[in-house]
Amino acid sequence: MSLGHACVDVYQGAVAALVPYLVAERAYSYAAASGVLLAASLLSSLVQPLFGALTDRWAMPWLLPPSALAAGAGVALSGVTGSYAATLAVVAVSGIGVAAYHPEAARAARAAAGGSHTAMGWFSFGGNAGFALAPLLVSAVVAAGGLGASPALAVPAVVGAALCAAAVRSAGSAPPAAGRPPATGRDDWPAFLRLSGAVVCRSVVFVGLSAFVALYVPERTGAGHAAGTAALCLLYAGGAIGTVAGGRLAERYGRLPVVRGAYALTVPAVAGVVLVPGWPVYGFVALASAGLYVPFSLHITLGQDFLPRRVGTASGVTLGLAVSVGGLAAPALGALADATSLRTALLPLIVLPALGGLLLRGLREPVAPREPGPKARVRGMLPGGPGAG
Repeated sequence: MSLGHACVDVYQGAVAALVPYLVAERAYSYAAASGVLLAASLLSSLVQPLFGALTDRWAMPWLLPPSALAAGAGVALSGVTGSYAATLAVVAVSGIGVAAYHPEAARAARAAAGGSHTAMGWFSFGGNAGFALAPLLVSAVVAAGGLGASPALAVPAVVGAALCAAAVRSAGSAPPAAGRPPATGRDDWPAFLRLSGAVVCRSVVFVGLSAFVALYVPERTGAGHAAGTAALCLLYAGGAIGTVAGGRLAERYGRLPVVRGAYALTVPAVAGVVLVPGWPVYGFVALASAGLYVPFSLHITLGQDFLPRRVGTASGVTLGLAVSVGGLAAPALGALADATSLRTALLPLIVLPALGGLLLRGLREPVAPREPGPKARVRGMLPGGPGAG
């Protein structure tokens, strides 16, 4: 599941990694380039909670392989489309594929994790590793062959679909379970909505940095394209490590203290990225990455435990609407950058983690519902198994 997650989330990172090449080859403005990010995020944001609600009613493990293929097909076609509108359309298809994948994948991963925060950290590590590899993959393909070489970016989707199919078959080989354990606990919507608000703040900061750090760092360092790609890769790579660290820290100190600490760290880290000139900016990019990614898997499990009767919905919102909504702010940041400067456009990102931390104040650690054994939970994901409806 973790490897399949990596292959799918390559395409979330690939869209941002393509922005500098779209600006260079197609002369897109900052606003037009950020519109591509909006296309990837908008439909994904809207439909991912819907897929989450569907997974609360029916097991849909069969959806994982085709959703991986759709995520890859949209990005693969984005470099060979003939118009801006067509580029937006195929990138939107990729976003829908990502949206269809995550709620069911998060349910299956939580089942296989046995309630372990560390194990869920490894699942999130896979996705964030895919993010981290995306700039390198895009650079290797597009820098060598231009945007016309983008169909080669479909390879991870094929691999991811095969891995997802293998995971589903492996879970399906277990004998049927005796029955489905009933959902326990009470849904705490006020706490869940405050958590979602904090994740929205995190999302806007992350998408803003993802969209423009590859363009901004060369301005601050006086270096070229490679310096920007390195900064974007560092932003993603630090996150791949941060998700595993977040799970381990949560098992020792509790989820909410770790999440609050991460938001507090993000404020000075983003300020350093925006305001500090020269090569030290890379250190602040790494700190911002840690602050943004340490709470990533904890957001998922907190949301699931705040809504124990609607785990799929919680997964869809924390991974979808709340996470992708940052893409809705990207065009506004791009328009501000066109009218002023990239530095001015990035200044609001310093304040948002502090706002997210305020939303988290006063929340209490939810009690996780009692979990059955991992094999029984994974069987509950399968059609006809105890989780099928």
